[in-house]
Amino acid sequence: MNHVRFGRTEVQTSTVCLGTWGHGGSNTVGGRPVGWFGTDEHEARETLVQAFRSGITHWDTADVYGGGRAEQLIGGCWDTVPRSEVFLSTKVGWDPGSHGHYYHPEQIRRQLESSLRNLNSDWIDLYYLHHCEFGPRGEYLDEAVDLLRTFRQAGKIRFIGLSDWKSEAIVKYASRVNPDVVQCYRNVVDDSYESSGLKKWVEERDAGVAFFSPLKHALLLGLFEGPVTFGAGDHRSALREFRDFGLISRLRACRRELEQRFGDHPEPVLYGLVGALLADAPNSCVVLGQRRLDHAAAAANVGEPLSDDDARWVRQLYQQNGRVTRASWKSFQQAR
Repeated sequence: MNHVRFGRTEVQTSTVCLGTWGHGGSNTVGGRPVGWFGTDEHEARETLVQAFRSGITHWDTADVYGGGRAEQLIGGCWDTVPRSEVFLSTKVGWDPGSHGHYYHPEQIRRQLESSLRNLNSDWIDLYYLHHCEFGPRGEYLDEAVDLLRTFRQAGKIRFIGLSDWKSEAIVKYASRVNPDVVQCYRNVVDDSYESSGLKKWVEERDAGVAFFSPLKHALLLGLFEGPVTFGAGDHRSALREFRDFGLISRLRACRRELEQRFGDHPEPVLYGLVGALLADAPNSCVVLGQRRLDHAAAAANVGEPLSDDDARWVRQLYQQNGRVTRASWKSFQQAR
């Protein structure tokens, strides 16, 4: 497993980060699916241990994954995995509690203490603000950041992070937060890391960066043979891409292209999809969901940046073939 200097944190962390959204299992909030169906908790725990033994020492979770269940699974591993050898990140923000907005100070304090209990740890290495919904005028941001700085001074957290699905949102607030690490949505189809200005900000501030959803919820692997349905509580049931037969067929063709180009690698598709993201970001890691033993085994074989030529080829291939069709979008809307 490759390791990289994680920006100004000066931590040497694995270029593949173990993502645990799926460890929380099926979940709904307000009737909306927000989890992952079909999680086996015993295997999920064994996967954490196996990933560590394979050199994946950077783990990522959040307070809301399974309502704390993902954190608890991690916290139950310290009898086998040395806590001090894992760079552990969690997040706060998506649970407003009884308050009328996100990031109320009382709720942040409550969630931090809950995360520490769930994780069975005295400290959190990296504590993210989970999203950039800081109020219509950003009025809830400064107090939230001041509180995280207080946590850091007290030794409860080591580093401060800022996350969002939109790189543009991170850029909007990055100067006020001055995070040590940013976590943004990025894959070879959906990629505004550079165009948003976030790449420039990261490089100028020597920040660490973590890319989440690099496989677009496994869709980009090209494993599906047709439109897919998911069990209750799985967030993918609300994504139109999984109902687009044309897109799924094109992604299977992309898979064959990567298998041919990188055929000497044990995980040619995963190698290409992950390596293309690492190619232009020297202080970065990629968050791969790993809730099964085969996930961890595959992840342990990747994490190397591609050459510039190979990265350009992969991006062009998926930019041309990886987008939902207009017809499937119309049928998706009608079905809903």
